[in-house]
Amino acid sequence: MRKSVTALAMCSALALSVAPAFAQSAGDWTLGLGVHTVEPKSDNGSLASGTLDLDVGNSVRPTITFEYFIRDNLGIEVLGALPFEHNLNIDGLGKIGSTKHLPPTVSLQYHFNSGQKFSPFVGAGINYTTFFDEDAKGALSGSKLSLSDSWGLALHAGIDYQLNDRGALRTDIRWIDIDSDVRLDGTKIGTAKIDPVVFGVAYVMKF
Repeated sequence: MRKSVTALAMCSALALSVAPAFAQSAGDWTLGLGVHTVEPKSDNGSLASGTLDLDVGNSVRPTITFEYFIRDNLGIEVLGALPFEHNLNIDGLGKIGSTKHLPPTVSLQYHFNSGQKFSPFVGAGINYTTFFDEDAKGALSGSKLSLSDSWGLALHAGIDYQLNDRGALRTDIRWIDIDSDVRLDGTKIGTAKIDPVVFGVAYVMKF
């Protein structure tokens, strides 16, 4: 009996020693520091009653995430970033302006295979995008250009690769529903349908 207990204790200790420590348990929280690219979809709508096709350029910026686990493997994540900046182009006219935006996003996320070397996750939530520092250029130079703020659905998926007991390398991708009214000198001239894919890498630390 004593040998059986000793063997069981040794097996348990061995299992605990080899089990990965980057598991997400209720009450844990993580901080992620990364770089992401915002790539608007190819068809960004049209202006001036459909006569001018709009193209919104890509942007790359540092990002930060906080995630708090309300249950094992289930967390609430907040995404922030330095302001992204996009060129605005019109087919046939070239660059007609630029704008900056901040896209804070709150998502509910589920992490599969938590505690293993590779841990995929999926999430969904709400995005609020605020536009600012719009600047009219080229054919619109001298006019006042503005884009309205946007609320929309956000989807998120990715995978964490455990580097140590407190850190992981994350690759992820998001889709965000962003539609913004475009105004020139106060008059609406169309809607920018941005709906970007956002992808990048981050280092995630658990606390």
